[in-house]
Amino acid sequence: MGKMGNKENKTDVILIGAGIMSATLGALLKELIPEWNITVFEQLDKPGEESSNEWNNAGTGHAALCELNYTPEKADGSIDITKAINVNEQFQLSRQFWSYLVNKDLIHNPQDFIMPLPHMSLVHGEKDVEFLRKRFKALSNNPLFEGMEFSDEPEELKKWIPIIMDGRTTDEPIAATKIESGTDVNFGALTRTLITHLEKQNVKINYKHSVKNMKRTSDGSWQLKVKNIESGTVERHTAKFVFLGAGGGSLHLLQKSGIPEGKGIGGFPVSGLFMVCNNPEVVEQHQAKVYGKAKVGAPPMSVPHLDTRYIDNKKSLLFGPYAGFSPKFLKTGSYLDLLLSVKLHNVVNMIGAGLKNLGLTKYLIQQVLLSKEKRMEELREFIPNAKSEDWDMVVAGQRVQVIKESEAGVKGTLQFGTEVVNAADGSVAALLGASPGASTAVHVMLDVLSRCFPERMDEWEPKIKEMVPSYGVSLTEKPEFAREVHVATAQALELTNIYQEA
Repeated sequence: MGKMGNKENKTDVILIGAGIMSATLGALLKELIPEWNITVFEQLDKPGEESSNEWNNAGTGHAALCELNYTPEKADGSIDITKAINVNEQFQLSRQFWSYLVNKDLIHNPQDFIMPLPHMSLVHGEKDVEFLRKRFKALSNNPLFEGMEFSDEPEELKKWIPIIMDGRTTDEPIAATKIESGTDVNFGALTRTLITHLEKQNVKINYKHSVKNMKRTSDGSWQLKVKNIESGTVERHTAKFVFLGAGGGSLHLLQKSGIPEGKGIGGFPVSGLFMVCNNPEVVEQHQAKVYGKAKVGAPPMSVPHLDTRYIDNKKSLLFGPYAGFSPKFLKTGSYLDLLLSVKLHNVVNMIGAGLKNLGLTKYLIQQVLLSKEKRMEELREFIPNAKSEDWDMVVAGQRVQVIKESEAGVKGTLQFGTEVVNAADGSVAALLGASPGASTAVHVMLDVLSRCFPERMDEWEPKIKEMVPSYGVSLTEKPEFAREVHVATAQALELTNIYQEA
């Protein structure tokens, strides 16, 4: 396994993975406790190349403005907006922290990573039109969803989404909601911006370094065995606090740490594909993120959506995601990842999840086997006149959904969400799971800090509130404050001010 370096490299904090999560946690820590030394290990040769990369996620800036799976219909027909409010509140924290960094001149050119873009939901058929109308009513009274419009008039919708209405022959009911205050976030560019900021703050970023093992030392800190991929040498690094922010790679590392909190947890990998439009004339005809409803039996992360994206300062048009299955935990991972993640302590949960989700597994395998023409048929439900030659396929990032025992004690429950697992003494924390992920990175990393450094939170609170004014406050309950914060972040991030001055 290469030569073993004898030198013991000591540092205060080790972040594994140079993605949006580690970059966010590093940026928060550098503001809260600048004297701490932070070291980052990334096995690829640059930051933000896996799930954080702009081609590997939907870049929606998930604020629940358009994602219908965040507002389920209850048995009595009413709409549950709890999750939508939570996700939106969490996204506001991210906006506030980015604004703080811009205002402090620590990062620049916000238009490189965030652009204003309307968010829309689109449904067909009487039942779903009724659902959307109810959802619109339920959200409209909330200050976080101010400015949302609803229409079921085809003439109006032609103005909103010409490319979607053009060539539509069916007379079934159709409806959409639109909210102008949505954004497109380039999480790859944001990650690179944050990593550059950390390097200026003397954070040591080690690329082409792969963490092979980790164990506790007698004084309670963690010793990591790290392979330098280029030289083949193995280094030893020790830190009091380790964060596993390696996307799909976090589960293997969590298992290597041996902490009891990681026992019983498994992972189920899901891959995604997008169609990308290569015809600039078509790209120009659409200006929004339009989310539909997932097909029955499809996982929530495969909600079809047609997105305007800003990538490399160029406007693009993406449609997807088509879910797929690969046993890899990272796009650059190994085909043995899934097999090697099965341990004695999680095998019951893994088998339970497999049996419970046979329908999902079958769906994912069918998706993998779709021909381009079949994928085009799905796209034509959004763009009736779509031509095959105008669209190419791009493989998106791998997501590893968490499998664990549910709170009700049900073995092998598949979780669709973002999950933090930490050691009781706070010396190690891992981030697992998927969407809303990157959009809520600031909320999730503040959660990591409160779990791992509970004794410091009181001392840190004034600084956290300076960086993230709505920390610990419900914007839903304070409409004036919500507006104030929204306008301030829109100005700092150079988004058009959507609230006209009263």
